[in-house]
Amino acid sequence: MPVAVVTGASSGIGAATAVRLVAEGWEVIGAARRLDRLAALKGVRPQALDVTDPRSVEQLADAVPHCDLLVANAGGAFDLDRLAAADVDTWARMYDVNVLGLVRTVQVLLPALRSAKGHVIMTGSTAGRWVYEGGGGYVAAKHAVRSLRDTLRLEEDDIRVSEVAPGMVNTEEFAVNRFEGDAARAAAVYEGVDALTAEDCADAIVWVATRPAHVNIDLVVLTPQQQQASHKVVRRS
Repeated sequence: MPVAVVTGASSGIGAATAVRLVAEGWEVIGAARRLDRLAALKGVRPQALDVTDPRSVEQLADAVPHCDLLVANAGGAFDLDRLAAADVDTWARMYDVNVLGLVRTVQVLLPALRSAKGHVIMTGSTAGRWVYEGGGGYVAAKHAVRSLRDTLRLEEDDIRVSEVAPGMVNTEEFAVNRFEGDAARAAAVYEGVDALTAEDCADAIVWVATRPAHVNIDLVVLTPQQQQASHKVVRRS
């Protein structure tokens, strides 16, 4: 049975991906900080993980001696402030979670992935391709993820490296976290928009993961029909 590690698996895209992989016959290690959330995912083996803590990441490697697939999904946005008002500590936190956390996780699992001739799938974002007002910190972090995917693809000959980059995804926590718990403000982001779901993104990730071994899907970008390439959203209500 192939073994997959999914980071950020306690909610949203990570949880949906972990559940879908189990249904597809994978042994899945769901890694996140909230073990109670992970325990609720049927068939998923919980593993405590804080990608911003090097020791926690090392413990992940100790718990996963064999790895065929890493879905590096942990991340998040924590503000929507214009550059003039941006809090650099918040931006540093976004960079640590989205970029350095990704690097730490890939580094510790690379020996196992190389041995298995495995696959790394990074959860990127259309924010790694388009800019938008107030998105500077998150956009910068996701542009870095895009660069890491390109770089790892060049550096590693024996593993596959891919990125799945969704646009607007309406999950239970992403926008709420971005607006520091303001549920009304978070809901307004998606008002009148038929946004992507976590399951839509999981479907794309699992499709990428299950291509033949000689096929590398470098990048999948998926957006709601109402989201234009400029990041503009056409609202219909």
